[in-house]
Amino acid sequence: MKRINMPYYRLFINGKWVDASDKKTFPTMNPATGEMIATVAEASAVDVGYAVNAARQALDSGPWGKMSASQRGRILMNLADLLQSNAKEMSLLESMDAGKPISAVIRQDVAASVDTLQYYAGWADKIHGEVIPARKDALTYTLREPVGVVAAIVPWNFPLMIALWKIAPALAAGCTVVLKPAALTPLSALRMAEFAMEAGVPAGVINIVPGSGRITGNALVEHPGVNLISFTGSVEVGRGIMHAAADGFKRVALELGGKSANLVFADADLDAAVKASSSGVFFNSGQVCSAGSRILVENSIYDEFVERLVDRARTMRVGDPLNPDTHMGPVISELQRDRVLEYIEIGQKEGATLVSGGQKVGEKGYFLSPAVFADVGHGMRISQEEIFGPVASVLRFKDENDAVEMANGTRYGLAAAVWSQDVGRAHALSARLKAGTVWVNTYGPTDIRLPWGGSGDSGVGRERGHEALEHYTEPKVVWVNLARKAA
Repeated sequence: MKRINMPYYRLFINGKWVDASDKKTFPTMNPATGEMIATVAEASAVDVGYAVNAARQALDSGPWGKMSASQRGRILMNLADLLQSNAKEMSLLESMDAGKPISAVIRQDVAASVDTLQYYAGWADKIHGEVIPARKDALTYTLREPVGVVAAIVPWNFPLMIALWKIAPALAAGCTVVLKPAALTPLSALRMAEFAMEAGVPAGVINIVPGSGRITGNALVEHPGVNLISFTGSVEVGRGIMHAAADGFKRVALELGGKSANLVFADADLDAAVKASSSGVFFNSGQVCSAGSRILVENSIYDEFVERLVDRARTMRVGDPLNPDTHMGPVISELQRDRVLEYIEIGQKEGATLVSGGQKVGEKGYFLSPAVFADVGHGMRISQEEIFGPVASVLRFKDENDAVEMANGTRYGLAAAVWSQDVGRAHALSARLKAGTVWVNTYGPTDIRLPWGGSGDSGVGRERGHEALEHYTEPKVVWVNLARKAA
């Protein structure tokens, strides 16, 4: 595919492309080459203020607040159609900016983004309250109204898809949005803004303010005009957002980290378990919050499982994301690569055995070979801390109770999996595992119709499904007095 030249992107505020008020810019880099592919305007606190004000005006006095729910749904469907018809361009853009293998972007990221828009387009005119017969002398009912201006802050691992997990339900509910894409991957969100204008989204309903978390993100979180902060990212930043939101009693929805356990029992289909476990931890170079980075294997099959996993890891093609035969691209940045390498060193110092991988690949870009650790102890840092890279830690367990105790023995509660041909065991363990999602005899499939989120350091609330609409709507009670005057 031909590489696209994109020299400069501006902020998108109130339906217009504008420079940053202080003229500051930052580069966005191609992780596969380490080269700059675009310059992007960096939003200051002043620019964030303009964007929040534009979102407020669009909601309170613009056409968006007066628009029918069915009209909003049609606009979301228009945006879905435009994204679908420009899927190749968006896939190339996302692959270059985020270092993601283009085959995976086409198959998952863009397809799931279109599905998200279509799903919430269908919800737009189905968000309603209910009549509650509290008293016979009154008509009492509820309404569900838009919560207001939404600050959506998204990560760099799935830039477009996660942005639309927030934008689509917010717009379906009638909210307006100020989106801060990750500074490492701003391009797909900015291109999407062009499609939004073409789809009929009124000015101010979607605003895009790229920039750093320290400046742009903090200004957005602290702005008094924001009603809800929807954030996906690290635990540390999520904790800071929750503290900041307390001052203005803002709503928060936080989807944070994970250290998900993948339990493989001796009666599992070993071929299927190895294949899915490999993709579960190495997909997107391990940069997935729900990555199955802790693989817990029953003692009797442990050695065979490790051997098969290593064989599979060694056959993975690491290289140019634009090559459709590539299995694994680079990690997002030099900083992230060095962080992963530091964890690999830590694992070896702690006594785990690096059976395969864990080295730099190539002279350009931020490539790593998929790493497999055996003899991992439950308390080791590589078993407890989120690495966010292509590193598999394989642990032993002796029985169900041992497996569950280890699986639940972290600060996180996002995802887990059980591999067993015993259906009763699978059901029983699914109930015992502390995770927002439990897969049985598979790992990793998701769907916009299903809620997504976790507990503990994995966050607060749920995205996707109809549960997401709870974040973006506010219930209101209406009490109409029907009591009749005495004759």
